[in-house]
Amino acid sequence: MTDDGFFREVNEELRSDKVKAFWKRHGSLLIGGVVAIVVGTAAFSFYEYWTEKQASQSGDKFLAALNLVRDGKNDEALKTLDELEKDGYGAYPVLARMRAAGVLAQKGDNAGAVVAFDKVSADTSVPQAVRDLAKLRAAFILVDTGSYEDVATRVESLSSDASPMRHSAREALGLAAWKAGRGADSAKLFQQISDDKTAPANVRQFADTMLDMLRSTGAAPVAKAG
Repeated sequence: MTDDGFFREVNEELRSDKVKAFWKRHGSLLIGGVVAIVVGTAAFSFYEYWTEKQASQSGDKFLAALNLVRDGKNDEALKTLDELEKDGYGAYPVLARMRAAGVLAQKGDNAGAVVAFDKVSADTSVPQAVRDLAKLRAAFILVDTGSYEDVATRVESLSSDASPMRHSAREALGLAAWKAGRGADSAKLFQQISDDKTAPANVRQFADTMLDMLRSTGAAPVAKAG
């Protein structure tokens, strides 16, 4: 055997001894790591499958409730929505609560609907945008069934210039003020909507209609030309 061959054999033996020693010391950890990766991957795949299945089932139940409402089967719809609120997955329990409150209003149970919307708006576990929407829904019901104060309590904070829901909040407040005989306050709120170029066209058009009506009936001062 040449010197090169001899040294190569020695190096291979050394490497083999090092591998054996390394495996003896760390083999169990390597096996554990591989097992953990396999188990983790399987668990993640199962979780994805489970969440998709749960979301699909909740979505199907929510759609079924909407179909029941469309068919005028409000009591059956409320029962389905109640089940979804308790057992639904993801955002569906909150959607079920909001839709159930709307169904109560459709049935003519305005007091029950307001209570349901108020519960959503007071629930800190619900996203803020949904809580604000619940305040608006309750406020619009109370325009017809409550006082100006009832409406203001719920949406006055949403009528500020920084609020993305200011147009709807001002509309509810304006209608409530008009109903309460507060023509000047009503006109001021509708004027704010009319002057806001970011307000949706249909909302501004309604505000202009209300302003014309308020002025024509003398409930608000006529705007001066120029």
